[in-house]
Order: sequence, then C-alpha cells, then structure tokens
Amino acid sequence: MTKSWLAPGAGSVHEVIRLIGKLGIVAIGRNEGKQLDRCLDSIIGHAALVVYVDSGSTDGSPDMARAKGATVVELDTSRPFNMARGRNAGFEHLTELEPDLEYAQFVDGDCEVAEGWLLEAERLLEERGDVGAVCGRRRERARQRSIYNRVTDMEWAGHAGEALFTGGDVMMRADAFRTVGGYNEEMIAGEDPEISVRIRQANWKIVRIDAEMTLHDVAISRFGQWWRRAVRSGHAYAEGAYLHRHSDERPWARECRSSWVWGLLLPASALIGARWTGGWTLLLVVLYPIWALQISLRRRRDFRDSWVDCLPYGVFCMLSKFAHVIGQSIFWWNQLTGRRAELIEYKLADANDSAARPPQPESGASREQ
Repeated sequence: MTKSWLAPGAGSVHEVIRLIGKLGIVAIGRNEGKQLDRCLDSIIGHAALVVYVDSGSTDGSPDMARAKGATVVELDTSRPFNMARGRNAGFEHLTELEPDLEYAQFVDGDCEVAEGWLLEAERLLEERGDVGAVCGRRRERARQRSIYNRVTDMEWAGHAGEALFTGGDVMMRADAFRTVGGYNEEMIAGEDPEISVRIRQANWKIVRIDAEMTLHDVAISRFGQWWRRAVRSGHAYAEGAYLHRHSDERPWARECRSSWVWGLLLPASALIGARWTGGWTLLLVVLYPIWALQISLRRRRDFRDSWVDCLPYGVFCMLSKFAHVIGQSIFWWNQLTGRRAELIEYKLADANDSAARPPQPESGASREQ
C-alpha cells in the first residue's frame, strides 16, 4: 500500500511535486538486511533522486537497493569505511546527477523515515533562507526491548527551536553543505555534531522542529555493547574538541573535562588518599549517586519523562564518564603515535538479522554533566 506523504498543511499536490523535485536523499549502510528494506521503502519515490551508498556489504544490500529503484554507490574497499565518507560520496553523486539540487536528506540505513517528514522539513527550508539544516525527533523502534534501547531513545529527544547540533538523520540545504565542505572523513564518530559546528560558524542556523523524523534500531541488548558505544562517544568528544580548540565556542571542552574529573580524577583521589586519611576519602563515592540523581531530576524537569525512565538515565550518564575517559585516551594515544583511528563497533553481528554495521551517532545522555 502506498502511503500518503501529504503532511498537514502541505498544500496542493502540485506544491508537493514542486518540493519533492528539489530534494535528493542519501541513505548509507552496511549489511543492514531488513532494516535497509524498510528504509528504502520509506524514501523511494518521495524525492527527485535517491542514492544508496554501501560500505562493503556481503548480504546483497546493493542489489536490493537497485531492485527498489535507488542509485547505488559502492565505496572502494581500499580505504577505511566510515559514515562521513559514505555521506560525502552520496552527496557528490546526487549533485553529479542533478547539479541544481537544493536540499539533501541524509538517513542511516537502519532508520525508517517517518511519514510526512520530508515535506515538513522542506517547507521550513523553503520558508527560512537562513536555515542550513533541519532535524526532528528520532525514536527507537524497539524501545522496550532493553534498558539500553530505552536510554538511547531518550538521548534523541530535544526541544524544538534553534539547535547547536544535529544527528545523522538530517535535511541540509545543498549550499550549506557545499560551503562547509561536507563531513570530516577523518572522524570515526561524531561527524554529525562536528559539521554542525562548521555550519553555524558559516552563519547558517540549525533548527529542530516538533515532528517525527525517523525510527531507528540501536539494537543494544548487552552491557558490553552499550559500553563500546560510550567509549566511541568519548573518542568523538576528544576529537571534536581538538579540531575546534581554537574557536571561540570550544565545543565539547566542558564534556571532556567532566569526563576526566568524574571518570578518573575523583576515583583516583578517593583510592590514593585513603592511605593517608584512614579511608575517609572513599566517602567521595557518595557523590556519584547524588550526581546521578541530579541528572535524573533535571531530565524529569526538562522532558517530563517518568521516574522509571529518568532514574536509569541518570545512572547511565554517570557510568558513561568512565567509558568516555577510555575513548579520549584512545584518541590522544593515536594523536601521539600518529596512528589512524579505527572504527569502534558496538552492534552484534546477528542483531536484527543483520551483520555488523557502521556505528551510529549519538547525543543526549552521554553529554549530560
């Protein structure tokens, strides 16, 4: 059954066709299986062009995409894969096919675009020439399957209005993308907030609208997966802060300092000081549950989530600091030794009938202080 993509207030069919003619879509993935099938069904036929960029899949994803009508770009396997490289390649191919394309929607292959999103996002870009990127609400498809999925779903939440950062699912103005030179292909994670910084520095605005955007499947069922994702987040913070260390904004510097304080300095002080204080410094560990409760209270106040959600959210924000220290340490070790960073994968090879996939961007809980 064909879905209606007429969003509320979208106007006539002629207006819808006019808007769609200005849009191209880039989907990226690797061994996404059924997730890619859903993703493509949600976008094929709803834009002038749809390009699927594949990062070395072995599950027949490129053939599936071609059969559904997408133009397929298969990345050269001689270079390391990452999401930034895939998105840049997709945008480049879009503009080769249609040099006058005005807007590009980026979507990860394990996401399904919500009905009506494309038109709502395009209309905002049409109405506001100062906006370079627009995003909405990403949700987890299997929110109740695990505590990790639930916390991740909470990370995607944000208030409507001007925003500092966007995630991997975003509609960008083609001129804004060209102005900043696309995504940074040296980054193994955090490329979405990093390009957001450059978009704002180029005097474009980023806007989050109160609309459903995509359904995502983080597919985390084990603590080890969540931990690796948090380690990767720490790496992204360190790299982003390093890249923009000379800017007035100095993004992620505060997050990096917080991770070192809570994830290393405080516990080290408690343990080392115990020898000279008769163990009294060990009482510093009481600060952790107090701090986690403060995060839970702030979450409850800002988003009105239930206590069943807010309390574990605070706990995982606290635990993430230890993983962030490891991720930052990996980044700085690679900087000192001149080594190239490698992808930090967290998805299980058999998750959701899919093979291992490139990591997804994250935001929210891992940024809480």
